[in-house]
Amino acid sequence: MTDRRRLAVRLTADALRHVRGGHPWVYDGSITSVSHEGEAGDLAVVFDDKRQFAAIGLWDPHSPIRIRILHTGKPAQIDGAFWRQRLEAAFAHRQALLDDPDNTGIRLVNGENDRLPGLIVDQYADVVVVKLYSSAWAPHLDTITNVIVELRAPTTILLRLARDTARHIAAPLADGLLLHGPAAPDRVWFKENGLSFGCSPASGQKTGTFLDQRDNRALVARHATGASVLDVFCCSGGFTVHAAAAGARLVHSVDLSAHAIDEVAANLAANQAVISADLTAESTVGDAFEVMEQLVRDGRRFDVVVIDPPSFAPREAAVPMARRAYQRLTALGLQLVEDGGLLFQASCSSRVDAEDFYATIRRQADLSGVTLTEVERTGHALDHRIDFVHGVYLKALLARVDR
Repeated sequence: MTDRRRLAVRLTADALRHVRGGHPWVYDGSITSVSHEGEAGDLAVVFDDKRQFAAIGLWDPHSPIRIRILHTGKPAQIDGAFWRQRLEAAFAHRQALLDDPDNTGIRLVNGENDRLPGLIVDQYADVVVVKLYSSAWAPHLDTITNVIVELRAPTTILLRLARDTARHIAAPLADGLLLHGPAAPDRVWFKENGLSFGCSPASGQKTGTFLDQRDNRALVARHATGASVLDVFCCSGGFTVHAAAAGARLVHSVDLSAHAIDEVAANLAANQAVISADLTAESTVGDAFEVMEQLVRDGRRFDVVVIDPPSFAPREAAVPMARRAYQRLTALGLQLVEDGGLLFQASCSSRVDAEDFYATIRRQADLSGVTLTEVERTGHALDHRIDFVHGVYLKALLARVDR
């Protein structure tokens, strides 16, 4: 917005070096001076010690991440044309998915990784969800919405707010607000790898559901024909449904949420045309660790065990506890895999890096006295692109287990 106030900002030498290197965040402690008090969404212009332009970003007085960098190098005008160019670039990166009728649940904008820090845009069929992780986006929301309508022509656009962000955004903006078009139905159906899934964009987790495991679900499906499959932390059943559609003879879904298990049943029913009538579908509502321990006591074994937990390390101090949780899950998973079967284990904790995660699994395999043969390591899907080091969070391992 060209008429908003601009703040002149100076940073520490270290922070300036990181910004010029492409880091999208400036923390409050890295700011040495600011020309005046700013409001959320004001444009903050970063100058170097020679008073030369270095970067421009969105000012957020409510967050420790005080500036979210939009552009570095030469001066740029942050206006409608700028937002359009950024969104066009983000959509172009995902063109292969956008052209695929078998995949209509797509992340259109992945925040910092698309050089739009703090902004997430997901599409489920003809419903788009815009989620804000910073109040700095609120003044620019109308422009962003108009560009999305022009470029994607969705029927409906909904607003979702991260919890910390919602506290700092004034009415009429609110979580679940309709930004464009008619209200979306309570349950919106979309395609993932040709299969049907439902989600609730106005009230579901994140923007409605989790889209980042699309490729990994297809990977597990390729090994599920004729298999028994255990899906732990199943959420709405992405792995379960893919395995069932691939011809699994048994699927067992585990989640702490009874609502999640109900969603698994609904998604299985929506795909009954491609699922064998002979499929045995089991489910358990309960704590994943406790359920797995009970399955071990019951002597159960599965050809494929899928373990896809939520993040265990929201803060750096939680990393040691996260490692222990991953190791415990590996120990239980290895006991539940048939000899010669497959273990798929994932982590979405950004503070636990990939090599640390893989080493934790291997260490437990050694302690368990089994041979673990890696089949594949995976990371982020196309639409969950990674463009800076702190954006990396998803990693997974598929391995054969031999006793």
